[in-house]
Parts: sequence; C-alpha cells; structure tokens
Amino acid sequence: MAKEKILVVEDEEAIQELIRYNLNKEGFDRVRLCDSGEEALTQAQEFAPDLILLDLMLPGMDGLSVCRRLRRDARTASIPVIMLTAKSEESDIVTGLEVGADDYLTKPFSPKVLVARIKSVLRRANPAETEESGSTLRRGALFMNRGTREARLDGVALSLTCSEFEILYLLARRPGWVFTRSQIVNEVKGDDYPVTERAVDVQMVSLRRKLGSHSELIETVRGVGYRFAQE
Repeated sequence: MAKEKILVVEDEEAIQELIRYNLNKEGFDRVRLCDSGEEALTQAQEFAPDLILLDLMLPGMDGLSVCRRLRRDARTASIPVIMLTAKSEESDIVTGLEVGADDYLTKPFSPKVLVARIKSVLRRANPAETEESGSTLRRGALFMNRGTREARLDGVALSLTCSEFEILYLLARRPGWVFTRSQIVNEVKGDDYPVTERAVDVQMVSLRRKLGSHSELIETVRGVGYRFAQE
C-alpha cells in the first residue's frame, strides 16, 4: 500500500466515492474526504496530507480561495494541490495556477488519468526517491537541493510550489540554454501534458516575483522561450 496521505475536497458524494474507490484500488489507502473549503483548511493542518485534490466549485469558500489560504500558511504552503474543475477555459486554468495549484484536471476525467497525475505530482514532490535525489546546485546567490526541496536565495529560503521548484531547477541546471515552453512542460510534467503556453508564462511571472531583486536570473528569449542567466 502507498504511504502517502491524500485529502479529497469535493462536494459531490458520487465523485468523492469514485475518487476514493480508484485510489484505494491503486494502493492509496490513506484517503480522507471533505466537502467544503472551510473543512479543507482544517483537515490540511490536522491530517497533514501529502497531496490535496481540490474542487474549484465548492459551497461557501471556493477552491481558488482555499488554494490561496493554503499557500499563505507556512504549515500547508508546500502541499501539492491538483485542481478538479468542470471549467476547461484557459483563463480558469491560468487563475488556478496563479494562486499556486501544481496541476489540474477537468471534469469528467478518466480515473486512470487521475491516478497517473497524482503519482506524477507525488514523484515531483518527493524526489528523494529518484536517482537525482542528491542533486544540488549553486548559481551565484541561488542554492537548490532537489532531494530536500530546499531553495535559497542569498541565504533566505524561497517558498516555491512543486512546479515552480522544478522549473527553476531545470533552468538553473543549464545556464544560458534556451528552453521552449513545450520543452519546459515536457521536462517538468511529462510528455503530452495539456498545459498552454500562457500557463507556462504564468509560472514564470510567479517565479520572478518570488526571486525579487534577482528576477533577472530568468530571461525571456522573445519568440522562443526562457533561460537562466549566465554568470
């Protein structure tokens, strides 16, 4: 059985049970369900899940508000979040990524795809179990340790989402090398991942904001993609 704990935040009971059934079938037996945003915030602290499946359309506090609150709290800021939404418009997806979600699925979704996405996000969130677990790098003021998920700038810890960490690590490994948006998606999330170019741009805006006075470390190559500045 998988050791990871998963919190499912979904107000439709039939979908709750469908998700739990498929997760249990795949070995995830530590699954907790809740049906409101307020309860999700409480369970995120009490249950301390390794991943949260978060529906956007919830009664009361919606999923976007929940995600914002999770990212603002140091106790829950690093928990990976996969959005579940009936909305498939690019603007809705971009908004979810802007507030800190790591991934998304639009309803109706295939249970197999759901499980695959969960496993992918968990792998990215726990690289200590991969062959690159000991990988560290230093690029001027930036230090990153992929095994411990530690990122520091001028000695100060950076609060990065799972996706932001992986993108920054990818770019920083090869300063001066230009990555297209599609290459970034494929390297970080896997082949054929349905993220738009606009969504990649959103991640870069967020990263630059968190890098603050060092935002110039990420350079835009007009018409091509992005690169990490050479020293």
